[in-house]
Amino acid sequence: MKTIKNIGLENVQAVYSGPEGDLWELVMGEQIHIGGFQSSMDLAKRAGIGTGMHGIDLCCCSGAGMRFLVKFCGVAGMRGVDATEKVVKRGHRRCKALGLNPQIRFKLANVCATGLPKGKADFVWGEDAWCYVVDKAQLIAEAARLVKPGGVVAFTDWIEGPTGMSEQETARFLTFMKFPNIQDLKGYSDLLAANGCEVQVAEDTGRFAPYVDLYLDMLNKQLTYDALRIIGFDMALMQAMGGEMVFMQQLAHAGKIAQGIFIARKSG
Repeated sequence: MKTIKNIGLENVQAVYSGPEGDLWELVMGEQIHIGGFQSSMDLAKRAGIGTGMHGIDLCCCSGAGMRFLVKFCGVAGMRGVDATEKVVKRGHRRCKALGLNPQIRFKLANVCATGLPKGKADFVWGEDAWCYVVDKAQLIAEAARLVKPGGVVAFTDWIEGPTGMSEQETARFLTFMKFPNIQDLKGYSDLLAANGCEVQVAEDTGRFAPYVDLYLDMLNKQLTYDALRIIGFDMALMQAMGGEMVFMQQLAHAGKIAQGIFIARKSG
């Protein structure tokens, strides 16, 4: 696992409490993860998530993943945990507007210590968000604690790709993204196994490079004004952020970063 110093929860909260979080939603949509609806459906189907189940979404943001699971997979109830107050409040409003408050509840808390009861969830869910968590070992331990024996931990995340990044590339990428560290396929698989979960899927989705191409295309061809409005029409900042996204695009095409998919079943 590659790591940098001086990035923590407060940096992530600042991102998603401010314009940078709104900018990510502009580019990626309400489902702020690579692949959007198709990625969610792929994860749910491969994990066997369906009608009548109850799940927990760790790092749920505004709850788009939970709304997807309830509306399209027949999930009976979801509990979302996130540490940023702004997105939790936004999630409440969006669920209320869709009449989903009875099925979806939010908790403002650290995902590594949720305070939720042990072994009650049919599944624990995450989509491209665990990369923001400092203590990934504790995060996986918490996910394994929350899921019932025979239940599933299913998530996608931004990971280091097979080519690997240099120290300089790591520092630049993690600093821009406000990631304290970045795992790889083996790292997450080892953590899941160490917490009593049998890994069934751990692979690169192959989505990262084509989707970052799409996001840059949208910013350059359609959403330029909208993005500038969000950041106060600061053209210099827009150009700087664009440069970092082009750097991220280069890393993705070189196989140095990727989106991983992980599905593991808890023993018992």
